[in-house]
Amino acid sequence: MSFQAYLDNIEKQTGKTPNELITLAKEKGFNSDTKSGEIADWLKADFGLGHGHAMAMVHVIKKGPKISDKHVGSGGTHN
Repeated sequence: MSFQAYLDNIEKQTGKTPNELITLAKEKGFNSDTKSGEIADWLKADFGLGHGHAMAMVHVIKKGPKISDKHVGSGGTHN
């Protein structure tokens, strides 16, 4: 499953876009220094995400602006 597929499934399951979840996380005081497990626990409890989807969203919340576009359009496994 591609990372984008994870994000699409998160949106379907929660009814929230990744940007909306980022905003909610910031409102809760979560940032790049917050432990991943703390954010994942919140996503699981409040939105019913499974571990894999929660961790994908944790990555976006913590590193969103720094996510590399290295594989975008490359045709590789992580495209």
